[in-house]
Amino acid sequence: MSSSTAARDLLTDAFGRIGEGARNVIDGLTPTELSQRLTPKANTIAWLVWHLARVQDSHVSDAAGTDQIWTSAGWQKRFGLPFDASATGYGQSSDDVGQVNVDAELLGGYVAAVVEETLAYVERLTADDLARVVDDSWDPPVTLGVRLMSVIGDDLKHLGQAEYIRGLI
Repeated sequence: MSSSTAARDLLTDAFGRIGEGARNVIDGLTPTELSQRLTPKANTIAWLVWHLARVQDSHVSDAAGTDQIWTSAGWQKRFGLPFDASATGYGQSSDDVGQVNVDAELLGGYVAAVVEETLAYVERLTADDLARVVDDSWDPPVTLGVRLMSVIGDDLKHLGQAEYIRGLI
């Protein structure tokens, strides 16, 4: 097995786990449960899952040189959120978090579409692709492999938070 095949297999497994975990955490929840806050300013399951999918969509599409499916596939219109099309949730206020009121079917559909796009992209990657610098504003510069691992880490943290909230509600 080549190193690029092994890397693709690991990335595929990680992004697949994120997609499966996100679907499991929202499965069977009502919009009210998805939007429930443990404290008045806490994140909600809906916002956490939307945010992790938006970050993945944003970063992967940027690396692939493609449009985000949030806008290109009409998800932004279906969600009808009062945010700029480029919003991923980063830096949003507590009031913004409260604006993400959606049902599990819509949210799960977007997550599935993002994961499908991500896995298709990962399948095409080579070792040279993973070593390509995608952000030279850091020291050391960030490679595609590091960027994808960063997305995985961020997504898993937010997924764990959503799972914790689900366990409490």
